[in-house]
Amino acid sequence: MSEKKTLPLHSELPVDKTWDIAVIYKDIAAWEAEFATIGELLDNAIAFKGRLGESAATLADAFRTCDKLNRVIEKTYTYAHLLSDEDTSISSHRALVDRASARYADISGELSWFEPELLALPDTRFQEYLAAPELQFYHRTLTEIARSKPHTLSDKEERLLGLASDVLGSSSKTFSLFNNADLKFPVIANEKGEELELTHGNYINFMESHVRDVRKNAFCALYDTYSRFRNTLSSTLFGEIKTHAFSAKIRNYPSSLEAALHGDNVPVAVYDNLISTVHHNLPALFKYFGVRAKAMKLEKIDMYDVYNPLVPECRTEVTWEQACKWVREALKPLGDDYCAKLDNAFKQRWIDVMECRGKRSGAYSSGCYDTFPYVLLNFTGTLSDVFTLAHELGHSMHSFYSREAQDYHYADYRIFVAEVASTTNELLLHNYLLNHNKDKNFRLYLLNHHCDQFRGTIYRQTMFAEFEKLIHEKVENDIPLTADLLCEEYYNLNRKYHGDNVEPDQRINMEWSRIPHFYYDFYVYKYATGLSAAAELSRNILSGDQAKLNAYLGFLKAGDTKDVLNIMKDAGVDLSTPKPIDAALSEFSATVDQLAAEL
Repeated sequence: MSEKKTLPLHSELPVDKTWDIAVIYKDIAAWEAEFATIGELLDNAIAFKGRLGESAATLADAFRTCDKLNRVIEKTYTYAHLLSDEDTSISSHRALVDRASARYADISGELSWFEPELLALPDTRFQEYLAAPELQFYHRTLTEIARSKPHTLSDKEERLLGLASDVLGSSSKTFSLFNNADLKFPVIANEKGEELELTHGNYINFMESHVRDVRKNAFCALYDTYSRFRNTLSSTLFGEIKTHAFSAKIRNYPSSLEAALHGDNVPVAVYDNLISTVHHNLPALFKYFGVRAKAMKLEKIDMYDVYNPLVPECRTEVTWEQACKWVREALKPLGDDYCAKLDNAFKQRWIDVMECRGKRSGAYSSGCYDTFPYVLLNFTGTLSDVFTLAHELGHSMHSFYSREAQDYHYADYRIFVAEVASTTNELLLHNYLLNHNKDKNFRLYLLNHHCDQFRGTIYRQTMFAEFEKLIHEKVENDIPLTADLLCEEYYNLNRKYHGDNVEPDQRINMEWSRIPHFYYDFYVYKYATGLSAAAELSRNILSGDQAKLNAYLGFLKAGDTKDVLNIMKDAGVDLSTPKPIDAALSEFSATVDQLAAEL
């Protein structure tokens, strides 16, 4: 007789496997007390309205006052969303997030005059400010504001947009709540005959099963569930993309893509180079799918055959303690200081480890200047989970170093560089495990995993990036994103990226409906550029060259003190050219050849 298992509540988890957010606020009452101070801090900032042209000293005071306000709102929002993510079904905790989000929007509206007032100053006054000793610390901020002048609206228009920001985010919020709190999947059997409720967290476990019917059943159950809501989900995605297009149009950007890249000062050519370079290297991916088909004794594989290890007898189940040990050892090449700081993640309980009922799916690193850089996991004991731990700790250590080295004003690094630190950690973990395990099957497992990392992070995320570009262009040309259109376009693109060795189940046409990153405004391409950079940086770190290690640590400390492409050049990688992507995919191709030979 099969056994049915259900997930525990967050309150039932071992304390040492939960994050300690009580160090932010001991309870909700303490949160309320600090949240109540925001009004006065906002009034202090508003008091500078109409005064920014008085003197350099006044403008410097205005920057500091706004930073003080932002630190408090970020801290209150961080606590609220971490608390809510422990169990997304608790409406009172979600209400804290909504209140903090609404306050964010209110502040955005009330301070929307700041940049327009600066940009309205006479050019001579602005140039005086750029040269003023009192404002040298803010020189980068001032030059960034000047760069945004063609896309900055009037005081009244900026205020309206600021006040509307919470409303304009409704599609994303609706999708998140539906996907994390309301959507329920069927109970299905694993290879042991155990009946388990399919969840976001354990779906990958089913996809990694050595039993093909288990994989197929999970695949069908997942996409049949999403398919029942295809019209609702196409509507939420359409609403989000329309918001991006609306914002770009009123701010005088030629396209949503250019608007999204403007903040990082990244040319559209970088995005287009990524897609074209990956297209050029698709034969290596098709070769990998051919290796998979041959190893699995199939003429062609399906979409549910691309995650399972090709050495199933070596399917590794890892305890949390073993995962922590492996990650600590793998990151030793980053130096004693890095490792000492890394230990804080475990000693100070930065990490919420286990999957539980209602918990937000997936994994992330989150925090602010005045909190730990927390990590959310849904750890189920797979090797993939170990790599996820290394990945998210890469984000958190990047945040830790940046906040330690920089003043609040420049401590937040751009998302473009965020994926570099995380994937560098993954590659260091791969190198460690490959060099410390002599078992042939385990080594094959690691080579297989390494191929899948490049497939999933460069090829797959670039496919997502191409899909994002396509659907934004549709909306910008007044073509509605119906469920039929999204399914057709996604299916065709999926075929293009998988070649003749894959015969996809038609259900894959619904994959667009479950990807939260499509609501993030051209985010996913940064995964692909990040891994491409990480491949080069990990080689630099493992070379033992102290200068190269110092360059990498300098990158971790840089925050937002330079444009992202310049920060990466300082670290040793030029992402303005296709070379790092080509080099990374050459490494992928070589790994596929090694895997094929050893299989």
